[in-house]
Amino acid sequence: MDMVQLILAAAISGGTSLLFAVLGGILNEKAGVINLGTEGIMLIGAVISAIFYLQTENLFVTFLVMLVASGLLGLLHAFLCITIRANQIVSGLAVTLFGTGLSAYLGKSVAGVPIPVSIPKIEPSLLDSIPFLSIFSELDIFIWMSIALSIILYLYMYKTSWGLHLKAVGDNPSTSDAMGISVTAFRYFHVVVGAMLMGVAGFYLIMVYSPNWIEGMTSGRGWIAIALIIFARWNPIYALFGAYFFGGLDSLGFRMQIYNFDIPSYFLKMIPYLATILVLMFSGWKNRHKPSIEPKSLGNPYFREQRF
Repeated sequence: MDMVQLILAAAISGGTSLLFAVLGGILNEKAGVINLGTEGIMLIGAVISAIFYLQTENLFVTFLVMLVASGLLGLLHAFLCITIRANQIVSGLAVTLFGTGLSAYLGKSVAGVPIPVSIPKIEPSLLDSIPFLSIFSELDIFIWMSIALSIILYLYMYKTSWGLHLKAVGDNPSTSDAMGISVTAFRYFHVVVGAMLMGVAGFYLIMVYSPNWIEGMTSGRGWIAIALIIFARWNPIYALFGAYFFGGLDSLGFRMQIYNFDIPSYFLKMIPYLATILVLMFSGWKNRHKPSIEPKSLGNPYFREQRF
């Protein structure tokens, strides 16, 4: 592979965990619920995956346990925001702080222990004959799963009646309720499933990208994922390319260190986060005259029979 292909392959690998987290965040916000707990849920997904795989060496069981653990955090956030109607920003920050602290405590027993995991790969032989596309012949099953999931969620949200119901719940829950759509059920379901996808992001991070538990190993990826939701304009297909773009920036800094570029390593590590700020600034400036496409009831608790 040449340099471009190596960076592209690294971008896809590095962006996959971001993609799962962004897709989970999109599901949350399309239902009208802000979830700032992405970082904490990713950490819980990562540490639970490390602990259970080292105990069982069963990838499927580990994946299921991780889904349950991350789903429970999503259920907690949903209960606080939907049933109790707590402030969604505060609840999300609490989930992040809780997940960060709990993962640090649980991870003490597995810190620094290599995880001997082998992830199945899908190798389409047809792509081997095409030089530039040959990198797609060596991708693991979770990368293909994330790509398929982006397409499925796009079709679900924009091409099905359930997706239209989801949009209605996020935009105008009182009207949705009057039409017979269960606002509470829709919000609970999408918040919990979204949290599970955030957990999958942590699972991929530790089982594929960096198979060794380190406290705080997400290094702010959860916050980048939250910013990417806005950058992707709540569209799963845009999220796919946005995640790979930031994955490429992360891998670019690593490659520049390998080839001994005379740039301080601290600055190289800042690249993805500086890019996040610049991209949000550019996105806000470019769309300043366009109508906002964010869910209109995003962050607002719903009181039945409330009139807006």
